[in-house]
Amino acid sequence: MFLSAETPPSRLIWTQLPCLPDKAGLGGCFAGASGKGLLVAGGCNFPDKKIWEGGQKAWHDAVYVLTEPDGEWQRTGRLPRPLAYGVSATTKHGVVCIGGADAERHYPGVFVLSWSKHGLQTKALPSLPTPLAYATGAAVGDTIYVTGGTTKPGAASASDTFFTLDLSQKEPAWRELESCPGKPRTLAVAGVLEGAFYLAGGTAPEMTEGKLARMYLRDAWRFRPVEGWERLADLPKPCSAGATPAPSYGSLLYVIGGDDGSLAGFQPMENHPGFSKGIQTYDTISNGWTSNHEAPCPNATVQTAFWRGRFVFPAGEPRPGIRSSEVWALNLSAGK
Repeated sequence: MFLSAETPPSRLIWTQLPCLPDKAGLGGCFAGASGKGLLVAGGCNFPDKKIWEGGQKAWHDAVYVLTEPDGEWQRTGRLPRPLAYGVSATTKHGVVCIGGADAERHYPGVFVLSWSKHGLQTKALPSLPTPLAYATGAAVGDTIYVTGGTTKPGAASASDTFFTLDLSQKEPAWRELESCPGKPRTLAVAGVLEGAFYLAGGTAPEMTEGKLARMYLRDAWRFRPVEGWERLADLPKPCSAGATPAPSYGSLLYVIGGDDGSLAGFQPMENHPGFSKGIQTYDTISNGWTSNHEAPCPNATVQTAFWRGRFVFPAGEPRPGIRSSEVWALNLSAGK
């Protein structure tokens, strides 16, 4: 989703929506808009003890809906299974949920959640050719793009696959396209602007001296169906697990929050100051980045949704081992 504008927004207006009912917070949820509802589904957290206290991660299947910005979240159904760290894509058909993981494995399953006054509907779509979690993707109209991620827990390398699904087809089927020329990556930020698919940042898992390490990435790319992949100017700072799909306005794409790698391995974990609040803004006209804004709170592993004229950021991970129940909305206004 993008908004046309002749001038960039003069203000980034943040407001807080009602918190999700899970007091332990949620990270890695599916999220999107359907009908008049904002849907948030699945995710994971540490409900009993913090991770540094020996707490175990829990995986969830609840689907919540918010029908008014000043309303209350209602539980409206369940996912086919507990899932987190999949890809969400809002389309006219509903919120397409792609892949994801639980404690045991990654999944290839794909389904669409649609909500109306009659309740929640879940419809299966063709599965991915391979299981994927920690991937990224977005919808350009009826066409969904998914790239990166890993195929199994603890994978020593990321997938370089680039899949597409055209929902306008009578019998949609996943196709594999040319891979991005950059490093295979997880937790990248996707975006849609002027009919093109964008890919920025992420992390590249690599084995270093017999140990699995993460390389934090700054490169950015644009894909158009005819032209293929084009490398863009690098991000000012690395960004992994930033809010995705990235909000956009006119010629601008906003890469918000995430982990820039500057505090990787921080100890003790309970004193971690939080992930980045920074907003890195890409301008398609100048092929350049600026970093002039901050979000009201640090967050990672957030799937965004465009709802009621605003970009919504439900829950997420403000720092390692901690999940949030807060829901924020961003209005990109060209007004004074």
